[in-house]
Amino acid sequence: MPGTLTDELEILHSGHGGGTDVPAGGDGDNSRGGLPAVPRRVYFTAVQLALAGIIMFFMALTSSFLVRKGLGNDWVSFDLPRILWANTLVLLASSVSIEMARGALSHGDRAGFRRYWALTTGLGFLFLAGQLVAWHQLAVQGVFLATNPSSSFFYLLTAAHGAHLLGGIISLLYVSFRPWERSRIDQPTAAALTSIYWHFMDGLWLFLFALLYLGR
Repeated sequence: MPGTLTDELEILHSGHGGGTDVPAGGDGDNSRGGLPAVPRRVYFTAVQLALAGIIMFFMALTSSFLVRKGLGNDWVSFDLPRILWANTLVLLASSVSIEMARGALSHGDRAGFRRYWALTTGLGFLFLAGQLVAWHQLAVQGVFLATNPSSSFFYLLTAAHGAHLLGGIISLLYVSFRPWERSRIDQPTAAALTSIYWHFMDGLWLFLFALLYLGR
């Protein structure tokens, strides 16, 4: 009929026909900044797999430590630097501060979260600095990487743990400075994942310290 085609074109042009409007910012899947959302369980599963790999790595080093010690009489005992005790207390304190940071975040206390999170990061750096001091103290005593098998394992185990702890510090800095508006993961989830890894590094150090102290 006359005018029908013109009328339909006007309707389409005005946006009232020809389909359903698509909402801005995503497809309704709780996306952040237009990025598709990722279920939280995916992140936690990934962290669990990573921790399982780290456990296998350090268990292999532990087995090598015990086997090598029993192979011969060339294993020479040495006194561990006393600063390792202080370093252990520093790492335990960081586990407390990271939980205080998460508690502040869950209650909406952003200032408290930043304060305790920064404290945790600082304690992590302090622990690594303390480990370097321990290495220096051993070097002053003439105990180096190649001095004997026991010293080799000390440097290897503490270096491996320090490298993994540095990864945790990088995660702490990521949570502090990441712009979360366009991220697929929110800050509380990232903080929870980082705290799991951090507590694991804390527990791993307690195990390694006991191994080195009792296995001298």
